[in-house]
Amino acid sequence: MDEESDEGTLDMMFEWLEPAPEGFKFEIVQGAVYMWPQRNSHWDIISGIYEQLRTKYPRKRVKSDVRIDYPGRLNGFASDVTALKEGASKDDKGRWRYQDVEFVAEVIYKNTAANDYGPKLEAYAVAEVPVYLIVDPYTAEWHLHTLPHGGRYRGNLTLDFGDEIDLTQTPVGIKLTTDEFPRETGATADPANPR
Repeated sequence: MDEESDEGTLDMMFEWLEPAPEGFKFEIVQGAVYMWPQRNSHWDIISGIYEQLRTKYPRKRVKSDVRIDYPGRLNGFASDVTALKEGASKDDKGRWRYQDVEFVAEVIYKNTAANDYGPKLEAYAVAEVPVYLIVDPYTAEWHLHTLPHGGRYRGNLTLDFGDEIDLTQTPVGIKLTTDEFPRETGATADPANPR
């Protein structure tokens, strides 16, 4: 399938699915539709990241659950938190361009963990998103991916909730605290076996 046909198919898929039921979010990863309920602990982490990013970024450059299409076949992600670079512009369809993304954070939900650790990690690297942060409330760890090159991230760091995320050497240019990130009880999210 060519890129233009993929975009049309992705648009049709989103039209069929919108609007999502209240309290749920959805996205399309490699042509598969994923829908899940927003959990309280996930929202607390998302809002914590958002509030800290707002110390540097104007409100209009920080997004949550906004569709952005990424490289690869049928990838329409609604990332938990996205920060856009200064001068970011929308495409001719009124959507933000992945080329203008400089930070993405995904908060793990156990049934979609494999996407965040797998195809989305790859798509963000191919798109050369400078900073991809995975926050896992099931393991109380965060995983920082930086230095995208050749379709993969060369910089990878995993630390625990409570440890500071130092983004001062990235385009983000700030530090994020994680000591107030809540932990999720219950089954552990296993990226190799998300069920």
